[in-house]
Formats: sequence, C-alpha cells, structure tokens
Amino acid sequence: MPKIKSLEDLKRIREQAQQELRIRTETGTKITVGMGTCGIAAGARETMHAILEELKKRNIEAHVTTVGCIGMCSKEPLVDIEQAGRPRITYGNVHPDMVPRLIEEHLINGNVVQEWVFGQVSPEGISTTSQA
Repeated sequence: MPKIKSLEDLKRIREQAQQELRIRTETGTKITVGMGTCGIAAGARETMHAILEELKKRNIEAHVTTVGCIGMCSKEPLVDIEQAGRPRITYGNVHPDMVPRLIEEHLINGNVVQEWVFGQVSPEGISTTSQA
C-alpha cells in the first residue's frame, strides 16, 4: 500500500475502496468457510480446497474467504454463500464430496440446496431450519 502523504491521497484510497466494495456487493459472489479449530477438525480445510478446485474447474469467479468459529461446532464444516441481491445461505456439514453439487445447484442454476441449509439471512431477518 502506498504511503499517504496528503488528504487527497486518503480521499482517493477511500473512493477506490468504496468502489471495490460496491462492485463486490452488487455483482459478486462471496463464499465463506468456517475455519476455527472445530471446523478444521471436521474437515473444513478439505472442503475449502474442494470449493477452490471446483470454482477453478468451472471458471467461476468468487471471493472465497475464511472465518473462525461462530459457535455452531456440531454443524461444521459451515459454508456461507452470498450473491448480490439474494439471501446469504449457510450450509452445514459440507464435505468435499458435496461441493460439486453445491456449486452446480447454487451458483450455476441459482437453486438453494434446501436439505443442506442450516440458516439464511435475508432482508427480512435471520432464520434457521428446525435441524438446529
């Protein structure tokens, strides 16, 4: 990152960051994998690698990121998928062999894989399935 030498430099960096954020939120896909120790122990590292490989194989652009434990250890590996204008879907117990179907159904066909959904965040608020 370049050194900030003036208020104009700071404003320019701020505008660039805001534009990048706007592009990501309006048009992008973000996939988040829970990588706390509980997630890693449940196989999240392998799930994340499977996601990255499947995205590369299908030439799909998505921002893949990780988070620590969020307290739902029994549902690990957890995978969140966020797409512009759609609810954030949290899938539970996602293992590498499930990834091709998840990418095909959710990202390509636009259909949520309901039997794997643990929760979702929509404009109306947070909901969870009865499996919790």
